[in-house]
Amino acid sequence: MAIFPQTQQTQQANQPRQPSTPVPAAERLPALRYLGPNWYAAVMGTSIVASAGVALPVHVPGLRAACTVVWVLAAVALAAVLAARTGHWIAHRDQARSHLLDPAVAPFYGCLSMALLAVGGSTMVVGQDVIGHRAALALDVVLYTAGTLIGLAAAVAIPYLMVVRHRIEPGTASPVWLLPVVAPMVSAALGPLLVPELPAGQWREAMLLACYAMFGLSLLATLVMLPLIFARLVHQGPLPLALTPTLFLVLGPLGQSTTAVNQLADVAQGAIGAPYASGLQAFAVLYGVPVMGFALMWLALAVALVVRAARNGMTFGMTWWGFTFPVGTCVTGAAGLARHTGLTAYTWLAVALYVLLVAAWAVAGVRTLRGLFSGVLLAAPQAPAPVTARTT
Repeated sequence: MAIFPQTQQTQQANQPRQPSTPVPAAERLPALRYLGPNWYAAVMGTSIVASAGVALPVHVPGLRAACTVVWVLAAVALAAVLAARTGHWIAHRDQARSHLLDPAVAPFYGCLSMALLAVGGSTMVVGQDVIGHRAALALDVVLYTAGTLIGLAAAVAIPYLMVVRHRIEPGTASPVWLLPVVAPMVSAALGPLLVPELPAGQWREAMLLACYAMFGLSLLATLVMLPLIFARLVHQGPLPLALTPTLFLVLGPLGQSTTAVNQLADVAQGAIGAPYASGLQAFAVLYGVPVMGFALMWLALAVALVVRAARNGMTFGMTWWGFTFPVGTCVTGAAGLARHTGLTAYTWLAVALYVLLVAAWAVAGVRTLRGLFSGVLLAAPQAPAPVTARTT
């Protein structure tokens, strides 16, 4: 047998391999470690700009083309955030689990559902101009089904965690608590887009009534939480500066429920018997008008508190996306009331709210891109300083 001289390389090769040291979680995709579920709010806010724009009861030259561009941005943003959040769960499972156990972060898991639903709905009303009706319908069915299932799961799982695992001090109710329970309301508002696509008879009626069931689920859960939120404001004072924009989240269930009853009334005639269809059309106005009135009152209160916070040094954060989607739901709600009442006042209310929505979206979008490229928004979060006194 020939014996070959052992070189330095062969000696190293014959040595037993040392086990590789596992890479710490913080070093794997470090930019994604603190990327939480609240980033889906940017997708929601972008998508609602497109769908609310085409819902306006007035014709604005070039608006539909602009909304189509915004829809493309929303679809791209959804794909990007889904990929980033998947990377977050793969590389930073410890942080992902801690998000679920954090009562300040866990409610944002409802945003995943609403982002899927919002992009699916805007695809049906805007995106089909680009990809065609059949492709738009297929995409909406997938996103609507996934979004609804995730939303229903979140509506139960997050309150369960709040009761069993979270330790919440009395008087600390937050508007973000609404996020998981509002998701089924978004399903109720966007489900009517699919009703005419179903076979007439049982399928359409079942879909219609399922949407009303989700409407009731979300509405009653919201009615349970709203008194807690207002009591917190009255007894504890204004929210911390960084959380003040979350006051706009209260507009979400108000505007979305008004949108839902009006959208459902539009398709009721072809889905359910005549007596019920007529009653549902009347219900859209009887419910929508007073709820929109309360929404405007809350909008005025929220704006006043945001102005106060801005004067006291409120800086930009991802909570600023709370200025977008909830206002967008009020746009579609006002547009629905304009359609069913014929009142010009609701037409101009929808237009005014849409102007506010676009302005808020532009500011939040620019500031988000700036913070994203600088790395500020991907850094470890800092707890907001509590407000302990009301001096102004």
